[in-house]
Amino acid sequence: MLRKMSLAAWLMAMWGIAPAMAERTPSPPNAEAYIIWPADGTVIQGGKFWVRMGLRNMGVCPKGVKLPNVGHHHLLVDTDLPPLGEPIPSDRNHLHFGAGETEARLELPPGKHTLQMLLGDSDHVPHDPPVYSKKISIIVR
Repeated sequence: MLRKMSLAAWLMAMWGIAPAMAERTPSPPNAEAYIIWPADGTVIQGGKFWVRMGLRNMGVCPKGVKLPNVGHHHLLVDTDLPPLGEPIPSDRNHLHFGAGETEARLELPPGKHTLQMLLGDSDHVPHDPPVYSKKISIIVR
């Protein structure tokens, strides 16, 4: 069985077929994602607030657009960066803004929360090198 799998992997490599990982979309080395608001350490009253997302040296566009140096925002809530060679998950901790949004209204329960942005390409895969913000902490009361 192992020999058959090795032969299949060798044949795929010879034919130029990558079994799981596609080539990632390049980003300029000076690209930077950042959270405009809220600032690190902000205390939010009531749980509803706007998140404003920023990007330098790249453009924001809707998902599916395949142009150089563009992508769309993903907001990571209370989680770490996902595997960078795979599509970004879509769940309550990985919010997708595939219409090219640069701000969004969130509602979080009381407590301490973390927020981090990660830019995705037309297929929701992080760029190479990945473009992500510093992780910030906020408190919701």
